[in-house]
Amino acid sequence: MLNLNRSRPPAHVPPAHVLEDAVSDHDTLEGVADTLQTLLRGAEATLPGGVTDALHGEWLGHPLHPILVHLPLGGWMIAAALDHLPARSPGANDAAADRALLLGTLGAVGTIATGWADWSNTRGQARRTGLIHGALNEAAFVLNVGSLLARRRGRRGLGKALSGAALGVAVAGGFLGGELVYRHGLGVGRTLAHRQG
Repeated sequence: MLNLNRSRPPAHVPPAHVLEDAVSDHDTLEGVADTLQTLLRGAEATLPGGVTDALHGEWLGHPLHPILVHLPLGGWMIAAALDHLPARSPGANDAAADRALLLGTLGAVGTIATGWADWSNTRGQARRTGLIHGALNEAAFVLNVGSLLARRRGRRGLGKALSGAALGVAVAGGFLGGELVYRHGLGVGRTLAHRQG
């Protein structure tokens, strides 16, 4: 006869969850999230009717943020590749790298706007993780703006260092974005106009 009452070994906790828990389970984040979410909701209330729905992707049927993420990450990754791949002559890839970086950085503006709009309706651990995710990606944006300015002033070494750091920060932010979707289910099967998390 099968014994259904025997104790089961504890379930394996994926390393991604352990890392997310380590960075997001802090009371301080909850207070910051409360304040910021209140400010964002107040700002959204001042926008014309359809703007908030557009930011959430209501018109599309699913969140807009995941679509827009590809433009900054793609531009930043292409810029990094062009910065470090061998060229036929010194500096031959510089103009293309700068254009890719500029395109990615401009594309980040819409990505940031839709991300914060979606985050304004989260709660619990997803809200805390989303706060860190957003902060990391804004840091990457600022670093890339600095990189563009440095490159424009002829300081390519500094520009490459800043955009390289930005890409690393964006990858860390992307990891947390993956947790938001695949662990917490944000935006899965619906738009983010309703509270989630």
